[in-house]
Amino acid sequence: MKPLERRMADNKPLFSIGSALDKEEGWRFEEEKSSSPSLEIKLPCKHFLVQKMEKRQGKPVSIVGPFFLEKEALAKLCSLLKKKLGSGGRCKEEWLEFQGECREKLKTLLVSEGFRFKG
Repeated sequence: MKPLERRMADNKPLFSIGSALDKEEGWRFEEEKSSSPSLEIKLPCKHFLVQKMEKRQGKPVSIVGPFFLEKEALAKLCSLLKKKLGSGGRCKEEWLEFQGECREKLKTLLVSEGFRFKG
């Protein structure tokens, strides 16, 4: 099927109506975009962390971040904090989430590890 075209005086199409799939060039794969931007790794003393508290399904969740660490180091830190807090938690991108209201304990543990907080 040929798309509808309206031509000007010099026989160049002014516009065309139709899909890009009518031509073979519509069937090209896009280059894969990297989902994670390049993350710069910082020392713990160079971090300025923020604490948040959310309620999910009526239960409190303590959130701290953003961390500029490698994934393995962040997972190790998360595991250490979960053991010391005695609660569940997870690493989500550069943020750590913990079950319950534990912001004060979390702050003291992270300060003892060498991290700093804003405000």
